[in-house]
Amino acid sequence: MTVTARRGLKRCGGLLASLLAALLALPAPARANDVSPFEKLLGRWVGEGRLGVRNGDTERVKCRVTYLHPNAEEPLQQTIRCAAASGSIEVRSWVTHEAGKLTGTWEELERKWKGDIAGAVTPRGFKVAVQGENLRANMDIIVLGAKQVIEIQFIESSLIGLTLILEKG
Repeated sequence: MTVTARRGLKRCGGLLASLLAALLALPAPARANDVSPFEKLLGRWVGEGRLGVRNGDTERVKCRVTYLHPNAEEPLQQTIRCAAASGSIEVRSWVTHEAGKLTGTWEELERKWKGDIAGAVTPRGFKVAVQGENLRANMDIIVLGAKQVIEIQFIESSLIGLTLILEKG
C-alpha cells in the first residue's frame, strides 16, 4: 500500500470513527410517557458526502449506518460502514440517553481505535463530542424527516471536516 493510500485510510478512518461515534446516540430506558429523541433514527440509513483535508483535497465518501435498540435496558447500538477511494471504515458505538444528555463509547474495528462520546439532544437533533487517543471531533446531527445531515469538525487533525447526507431506507 502506498504512503498516500495509508494516509487516506487514516484520514477516512478517523473521520468515520467520529461520525459513527456521534451518530450512535440512542436511548437508555425511558419512562412510559416519554418518547425517545432517538426513535426517529432507528433502522438503516444510506448516503454519501465529502471529507475535507487540510491540504485542500476532498474525497467522496459513501456510508451505511444502522441503529438498533434491542430493549429499554440496553444502550443504542450504532454501526457505521463507509467506503472511499482510500479505503473503508467500520465503527460501532453504544450510547445511552438520560435527561437530554448522551454518553457512550465507540470503537473503529480495523484500526482498533476507541473512545468516549458525550453530548446533548438539541431541538433539531444532537450535538456530540467524540474523543479518543487518536481522534477528537465535534459533530452535529440534524434529522429532517427521512433525511439525516451530519457535520463533523475535527480538532488538531489533518482532516478539516466531513459532511454526510443520509436517507432512511
